[in-house]
Parts: sequence; C-alpha cells; structure tokens
Amino acid sequence: MGLFQENISTPTETHTTIPSEKGVAQFSSVDDFKEYIKDLSTAYSAISSTFGGDQMLQMTTSSAETGMAQKVTGITGLERTSQTNVQVLGIDEPDIVKTDKGEIYLSSEYAQYYPLMQRSFFEEDVRPPAPQDTTKVIKAYPPESLAEETAISQNGTLLLDNDVLLIFAGDAIYGYDVADPKNATRKWEIKLEDGNEIEAARLLDKTVYLVTKTQINIYSPCPLTPLSFAGEKLTIECTDIYHPVLETQVDVTYTAMTINPQTGKIGNTISLVGSSSSSVIYMSSQAVYLSYSHFVDLIQFFSDFFSERAPDLIPTAVLDKIAELSDYDLSANAKYVEFQTILENWQNSLQSDKRLQFENEMNNRMTDYLTEHARELEQTEIIKIGIPEFEILANGEVPGSLLNQFSLDEYEDNLRVATTISSSNLGNSESLNDLYVLDENLEELGFLKDLGKGERIYAVRFVEDKGYVVTFREVDPFFVIDLSEAASPALAGELKIPGYSSYLHPISQDKILGIGKEGSQVKISLFDVADPQNPSEEDKYTLNEYWSDVLETHHAFLLDAKHEIFFIPGTRGGYVFSYTDDQLKLEKTVADWQVQRALYINDYLYILGSNQIVVLNEADWSEVKRLSW
Repeated sequence: MGLFQENISTPTETHTTIPSEKGVAQFSSVDDFKEYIKDLSTAYSAISSTFGGDQMLQMTTSSAETGMAQKVTGITGLERTSQTNVQVLGIDEPDIVKTDKGEIYLSSEYAQYYPLMQRSFFEEDVRPPAPQDTTKVIKAYPPESLAEETAISQNGTLLLDNDVLLIFAGDAIYGYDVADPKNATRKWEIKLEDGNEIEAARLLDKTVYLVTKTQINIYSPCPLTPLSFAGEKLTIECTDIYHPVLETQVDVTYTAMTINPQTGKIGNTISLVGSSSSSVIYMSSQAVYLSYSHFVDLIQFFSDFFSERAPDLIPTAVLDKIAELSDYDLSANAKYVEFQTILENWQNSLQSDKRLQFENEMNNRMTDYLTEHARELEQTEIIKIGIPEFEILANGEVPGSLLNQFSLDEYEDNLRVATTISSSNLGNSESLNDLYVLDENLEELGFLKDLGKGERIYAVRFVEDKGYVVTFREVDPFFVIDLSEAASPALAGELKIPGYSSYLHPISQDKILGIGKEGSQVKISLFDVADPQNPSEEDKYTLNEYWSDVLETHHAFLLDAKHEIFFIPGTRGGYVFSYTDDQLKLEKTVADWQVQRALYINDYLYILGSNQIVVLNEADWSEVKRLSW
C-alpha cells in the first residue's frame, strides 16, 4: 500500500463522510454531544494537519482609508489622534496601546526583554529589570508635558469606550473608569472560569463582542461555564451548543457574547463547536462568519477511483470488498485500515513483475485523478451568524482552505473568499488558488480559479470592487482581481517580483503597500494599481532586518496619510518611511530599544516600546521629548 501514501495522506481517528445535509444543528443532550465527538478524540487527521494555523476572530475591510485619524473635541489644541490599525473601519480591535483625549494607555503585555546586540564573552550582560505587569496611564499632550500619571495593576490587550478602559487579561476582563486619568478606578470585573480562554474581542456601536474558547472534554463536554460576572456564572446548556451537521474536526467550543462596556453586563450569547487549528471566525458590521474544514471520505474516494479509472487492474471481488466498507459501522480510521489490509493482501498475492506493473499504472492514473478531483479533497463550510442577536442566517461551502482573516471579506452583502487547495493532498500535482463570491445566503455567485498554480496564498486584501492576492513559491505573483461584477470575477493584471508580501495595506485608491520578505530580509513594496491590467512595483526598500511584528500582526503598522508616512517596528528599532511622489524614503529611525508600536497626536509621532516613549515632530523629525521607566 506504500504507493497510495505517496499520493494522498491517510486519516487518523476522524469523521470524513460528507452527507447531503449541511449547516449546523443543536445538540439534543450531553449524550448526543459525546456521540458526536466519540470518533473525533484525536481530531487531527494527517490530511487536516496540513491546513493548520491559529486563526482567531478575523475581520477585513473594503475601504482604502484604513489608519484614519480620529477627530478630537473638547481638548484645547487637540485636533486629531491615530487609531489602532484595524480591518473594518468602525470596529475597534484590542491592542497593547490606546489613545484618546491626549492620554496614552500602554500595557506591558507581550513586552520582550533581551539584549539587542550580542555582547562579548568578557562584557557584563546588563539588562533592564522587567517591569511589573501594569497598564501605564500617560499624559501625552502637549508632548512637552509627557509624563506617567498612574499605573493600573492589570495588563493585557486594551479597548477604550468613552471613559471606560477595558483590559483583557489572561484570566479576567476589567473595566476601569478613566474619566480622571490620574485616579483610574475599577468599575467591573468578569472572571474566566478554569479551562477557558479569551479568543478575541471587538468593539462595535458601543457593544463589545467577546469570543471565549473552551477545550472539549470528551467525558463531560457540557454544560459550559465560560465566565462569571458579579458572582453569577454564565452557563451554556448542552442544548444551546451548535455543531456542524457535517461531521468534521472539532476540539473546542467557541462562545460568542455581547458585553456592555460601561457596566460589564453580559447580553446575547451563542456557542458552537469548532477547531482551534482550522476554524476562522470573521466579523463584519452585520454578521459573524465561522468556518469549518472537512475532507473527502477516503473510502468513497478510492472506490470511485477504482470504478472510474482502474477497473481493469483489480479483480471484481476485491473491488466489491472495498465498496462494502462504506456500509460498515466503523470509524473512518478503522475503515481505512481495513481498506489497506484488503489491498495489501491482494498485492502480496501478485508476482513481483505484475506488482511492479500495477504500482506504476496506479501511480500514473491516481496522479491524473487527483488533479481532476483536487477541489473535492478539502472543503471549507462557512456559517453566517447575524449580530447582535446571534441568529443563524445561512451556510455555504467552497473548495480549499483559508489562509487567515484577509481571506474573507463582506462587501455589498456578498462574501468574497480566497482559498488554497494544498499540494500536500495532490501527490505530484500542483497546489491551486481560487477566489469565490457568495451571495447573502452564501450561495455561489461567481468564481475565479487557478491563481498562481503550484504556489500558495501568502496575502489577500479586498478593497471595494478590487481584490489583491499574493502567492509565492520562488517569486511573488501579485494579482489584481476585478470584482465589479460579483458573478464574474476576472483577473485584471499580474506582476511577478522576487520575494513575497505577507501584509497588504491600501494607502490610497491606486496604491498598495506590501510588507514581507525577500530572502532573509524584510522587504517593503509600493504597488501602483491605477491601471489594474498593468500593476507595477513603483519602489521597494529592503531593511537590514530579519523580522517585523507587522508580519505577525497588522496592529504594529501605522499610517499617517496627512504626512504621507508609515511606521513599522523591527528587531533592532523602529522605522519611519515616507511615500511621497511614489518613492519610499527612510525618514527616521530609532535604535537600540524594543520598539513595539507608534501613534500620532496632532503632528507629533509617538514611538512606544517596552521601557520608553520617544516623541518626534513630524515637520522635521526632531526629537521633542523622551520618557523612560
């Protein structure tokens, strides 16, 4: 059976059968939940493991004006402040820094403390003391008055709603009244119960959308108690938990809920099982989308293959035994073991020359068959959930798997989806990349297939009626896709350049910034897409850096459109670039400390790190003030 292992991965204990029913249903009891996950205890088949990745609450934007300034009223001389770089305008995302009304709130969460330069053997390694786990409240405007006002004893990622600062710590969520920044006081607290984690949160229309994650206990999967508020536990009964009708890989239960940021009171909730490695949760201003990956029933797949392509190679009696496996009351793994046994016993009965002939014929026919049926091997099912009521609105399905949050985008009630069909499942065949447009009921409207054959998607960005896709293997094809006709997506233009971009940021209607790598160094590309049929790389800049946090989180990127500059952190410092006249120019660097983020207030750029803040005048890039701790 070794020849089949070269062509397609084998499953461990998992459900792979694809019934005609789709969508989600609620468990009827705890026994129903246990039965559902009985054959999923190992949950990660060899096929599905090739599609791993941490994909949390995800959002995309269809606007080119990300990184817009927020106008400020009520503070003399304060006209504009930057906001966290988010994916959907109007929906805030937690980050380690927030600013409002001339104040900066900076958490010590995720700070790294290690020397920036290798010291000699004889030189004493002097490191600054690691700070306490706090959230600093800093008076930031005017910059000459830069000073720490107080420190809150909790740390984590932050959201800010009017005068309430939310701190998402590891085991709790805190709401602080910061109307008087010097005297921040705790208003409320939500405690996470043991075994639960904060998956993600968003702030939309003065409502916090929180997602928690609970590892499934196969012996006692429900009821769930994700958290407690004011001494009262939130309990999710078994019959309130949804699961895919299509049995698929699951190992966690996600619970989404609304929270009043002013009071901490919990509102609507919904719970669904999912996969910590392959489920994507994406939120627009209208809905939450949850994805599931599922794979072809391998027994049925091989039965179809033998019937269509190899009936002359295997005796009818052996084919009948294989076909009968589909009706056995066995797990997918047990069926596959039985399938291997049947075929190996027959192969062992062959003489060496006949066996060699059979193996070569099978390999060639299977390669062709896999190529033709590539999009049947893995499917992504998508569930649409309306907000804030959390009602199930629709479900749909597309071939392949999702890369990350930018693979999904809701625009004019349609959902655009970019997927990759991995070559790991295709034997000697090439990987494939597709783009699908689904309507408001998640029915297919249109598609564009075979982008960058033999490569995989590294970055996606949707901007109104355009899509930008980067694939990569040896060079970086940058695709411009015309989505003006939802039913007929079309490839408008293509550009091939060295390296790849893993984050795409629109800086205007016809300019896209790409941040990625070329070789071992960080590369910045400025793409001109004014003529979609002829995209060009107007300029590029290669940093003497092997990493930037922008490659991992878009929150680390800052754009100031007024001054036509952007900021990215590196491992050796921070970098401020201008892009005036389509030229990338390194305007300012700050070195020798752990730079993490940047923000602007009026015309001053504040560069923030683990142990200091530097304020720069954007008119001439002179240093105005520095605060260390």
